[in-house]
This record gives sequence, structure tokens and C-alpha cells, in this order.
Amino acid sequence: MPILHIVVLTLVQGVTEFLPISSSGHLVLVPIFTGWPDHGHIIDVAVHVGTLGAVLLYFWRDIIAMLKGLVMAARGRHDPYAKLAGLIVLATIPVIAAGYLFNYYGVNSLRSLNIIAWTTLAFGIVLWIADKAGMTLRRVEHLGVSDAIIIGFAQVLALVPGTSRSGITMSAARILGMERGDAARFSMLMSIPTIIGAGTLSGIDLYRIGDLRLTFDAALAAGLSLVIAMLAISFLMAWLRHSSFAPFAVYRIILGAGLLGLSYGYLG
Repeated sequence: MPILHIVVLTLVQGVTEFLPISSSGHLVLVPIFTGWPDHGHIIDVAVHVGTLGAVLLYFWRDIIAMLKGLVMAARGRHDPYAKLAGLIVLATIPVIAAGYLFNYYGVNSLRSLNIIAWTTLAFGIVLWIADKAGMTLRRVEHLGVSDAIIIGFAQVLALVPGTSRSGITMSAARILGMERGDAARFSMLMSIPTIIGAGTLSGIDLYRIGDLRLTFDAALAAGLSLVIAMLAISFLMAWLRHSSFAPFAVYRIILGAGLLGLSYGYLG
């Protein structure tokens, strides 16, 4: 794959992965609007793996605290971070099960402009409503088992391009009354096991294919997306300390409407 293609894809992925505007939807749009060949599922997941590195770096304190908490729990001592780790695992189970089925049966039929247009618009509206209607009373430490299950099932919807994993989980968290920053924090921590699972499947695919060039392309894409994603995470967390999700919802609604126009031939 040409270096320019990889750079563009990583810029798109790094910027959009943790902003609630759908990275997968934007990645599918790149070949549609540039005329480039579809980069395929392996490169798609490679840039997601790069963003995983960004989450691990940004939230390293939470990750270390959870690991220590699990050790404490194994010794029979209660620790709030052990509870957080358990909730993240619980919230991840639905998407792992659904992702396996999607991978087994194939999802190429979902990577279409029409579907992306509708999901971008519809879940943009959902984000707007959830952010406006949701209370801001709860923090991550207030989450319970039922909350994790609800957010986990919401994450399954993100297997459809254009939905946005971060967007739909943040929307669910806001509906449950979580503060904006904590909704984003839990959503990003949830991405860790999800991306690890997807990255493992693609790693197996790379090994079976044995294409060294494709392996190099995937590694380069992952590295570049890590850097860009770190900047995006820092921006979002700083933004949510003083502002809302409204600009992201408006962007999605405008983009979705425009894509619908293109999809049904009203534009262009």
C-alpha cells in the first residue's frame, strides 16, 4: 500500500477513534471519496491497534491500579479498581460474542455508503438526545453490574460502520446519568479488551497470509495512529471538562444528511 494511503488512513483513524463520530465509518469513506482500493479489514484493525497503544499510555494509572486491584481481590481484599476491571470485562462480553459471529459470517455487506449515512445520522441524533437528557450525577465508581451490561450491549451496535463505538457507549453512559468526562473514560477503558480481541484475530490472519509487505504496512499504520490518537484523547478529555458532546452530534447529523444526499443521488 502506498505510504500516502497509510498516512491518510492513520490520520482519519487516530482523530476519529475516540471522538464520538465513528472511526470505522470514516475509514470506509476514504476509498469511496478518493477512489483508492478498500484498505481491507487487516489495515482497518491495525490502525485500531495503534489507538489501543494510545489508550494504554493515556490511562496507564487506571490500568496499573486495576492490575493491583485484581491482585488485592485475589487475596480476598476489596478494591474499587478490581470492581472496575470486572465491569469492563463484563461490558466486553457481548461485543466479543457478536464480533465472532460478524467475523465468521462476514460484514462486507455492511460497509456501504447507504448504511454509513443512516447510522451516522441516526446515532448522531441519539448522542444529542442522550447528552441533553442525561443527568450528570454519577461517576465511574458509581457504576454497577446492570450499568455495565447496558453499556456493553450498546457497544454491539458499533459493529455496524458509522455507529461509533465511543459514541454509542458514551451515549449509553450519559443516559445512565454519568458525567461526560467519566462516560468518556469508561468508554475508552472498555476499548482495551475489544481492540485486543480484534487485533488478535487480524494478527492470526497476517500470520496465515505470510505477506511481509502487508505486515510492514500494518505495523506502520499502527504506529502512526498511536501518535495521532494520543492527541485526540487529550483533546477530548480536556474539552469535556468544560463543554458537551453537542459539536460532535451536530457534525454527525450534518455529515449523515450529506451522505444520504450522495447515497440517494440528490447531491453530485
